[in-house]
Order: sequence, then C-alpha cells, then structure tokens
Amino acid sequence: MKQVAALLFEAKILKNIPRAGFHFLGVGRESVAEHSFCATFIAYVMANMDPEADALKLISMCLVHDLPEARTGDHNYVQKKYVTIDEERAVADATRNLPFGDSLAGLIREFNEQKTYESLLAHDADQLSFLLDLKSVSDIGNNSPDQWLPVVHKRLKTQIGQRLALEILSTRWDAWWMDGYEE
Repeated sequence: MKQVAALLFEAKILKNIPRAGFHFLGVGRESVAEHSFCATFIAYVMANMDPEADALKLISMCLVHDLPEARTGDHNYVQKKYVTIDEERAVADATRNLPFGDSLAGLIREFNEQKTYESLLAHDADQLSFLLDLKSVSDIGNNSPDQWLPVVHKRLKTQIGQRLALEILSTRWDAWWMDGYEE
C-alpha cells in the first residue's frame, strides 16, 4: 500500500506541472492534469461513439498517458530537440513494486507505440484536447493559434478524430453557452 500511496501523490503532482506548449502561444495555460482530464473525457466520448473500441482501455490510457511527466516534466517540441527524456525509466521507477505496475506500464507503452486501435484513438483524444484549447483562444480573437490549428488537425489518425476535429473547428467555443439564450 505504501507504493500505491506514493503513486497517488505522484499523479497528484501533475496538477502543479504546467504544459510547456502554451509558452509558444503567448496566451493561456494548463496543467498536465487538466490536459489529462480533457483528453480522458474526449476518450469517453469517443468510446461511446464507437462500440468497437475497448472503452476501459481507451479511457485508462488517456488518464495515465502523461503520468511520466510527474518525473520528467512536460517539454515542448523545441525543448525535446535538446533534452533527452528517459520516459521508459520514469515509467519503470513509477510502477516498480506496484501490484498493477505491469498493467499501468503497459497502458503507457501501448499509447506511445500507437499500434492498436485504442492507442490511435487515445492519441487523437490527446490532440483533440489541444485543438479545443487552440480553437478557444482563436475564437476570442487571438491569432497565435492560427498556424497551429492545421498542424494539430493533420496529426489525427482516426476517422472519429477527424470528424470531431471538423466539428470543433466549425463550432465557436461558447456556442453551447449561448444556445437557447434569451433575455
């Protein structure tokens, strides 16, 4: 139980680790935990859209995909050119002596390898989370996401991911709030 408690504290620290990509946008901020929640919720939606997907695996994969960042930090693409991140070691150290350590490490490995349908959906959920952030910032008048929106859109690998992206890109971020609004 001591290792399980330690893992819970490790996961909790993700609330305090900022996502590094927002530095390039010049606006907004998000913690790794906030991002993981959004990606996990998107995975839940995707799992309900496609009954062929293993919902538990997909949702679990998104929930834990950035857990190693509790040890490595979050690095944007420029930082990754200069910093070598030993994610395998971080995962091994985090999961050692856990009764479910192999399962947890397996989910992260599967996410990174992107060979299964669920891992491709999880990858898309990860990217769609970023796409939602970019679109929201763009909708309030900041043009810094303009160059990133097509880049992130091209990263999507599944039909569901592509369909969701098209709807996200054609929907204002606050459309849900104003739907049915009257004074």
